[in-house]
Amino acid sequence: MDRLTDLWLYLAASPLLWLTLTLIVFMFALWLNRLAKGSPLLHPVLVSMAIIISILTLTGISYNQYFEGAQFVHFLLGPATVALAVPLYDHLAKVREIMALLLVTCVSGALVAAMSAAGVALLMGSMPETVMSIMPKSVTSPIAMGISEKIGGYPSLTSGLVLITGTLGCFVAPPLFRLMNIEDHKIRGFVLGVSSHGIGTALAFEISALAGAFAGLAIGMTGVVSAILIPLMARMLS
Repeated sequence: MDRLTDLWLYLAASPLLWLTLTLIVFMFALWLNRLAKGSPLLHPVLVSMAIIISILTLTGISYNQYFEGAQFVHFLLGPATVALAVPLYDHLAKVREIMALLLVTCVSGALVAAMSAAGVALLMGSMPETVMSIMPKSVTSPIAMGISEKIGGYPSLTSGLVLITGTLGCFVAPPLFRLMNIEDHKIRGFVLGVSSHGIGTALAFEISALAGAFAGLAIGMTGVVSAILIPLMARMLS
């Protein structure tokens, strides 16, 4: 037992352990999601998060110690978001055809998402910091956390809410598409990108490359619009 304890202490102090663990857990979560036929309730990101939180809680490892090893994955969030421009470039002509409509959709979607979230939080008597953390929930994580920090929210809380929002969007969107008879992949992709950011974009790419391209465009547009509008709304609420 002493040898096992010494071995665990040695491994726990190695940053490579947490990077490796993160990758292994995510691969398991992918396998589980495929086994469940892509159910949004078992989205790989949520499953991975639940497993890693459980491991850290059981072992008593702090988040800061874990993050020292897994921060490379966090670093890749930025390049991964930028890389979404590649499929978008292949469908640039189709984007130009409906750019005005996309702008209106993006601005209205970002406003409704932020205002409705803030309104519900205020009605429930939430603290100002909590309200500010909730407002950027429909923006992709790197941008949402930056907005939350700027307006006085808790970036860590915002990050969790972003994941929950994305998962709920993926769960609700497909039945709504069928109910409203929405077959256009451009519309499906853009709606998923506006409402469910990165998780919705992953679902959009499962629909088609065209849907994924428009979802990627929606992530960028929503991020820019939200970075401008949400701080203004936060000043009005404060």
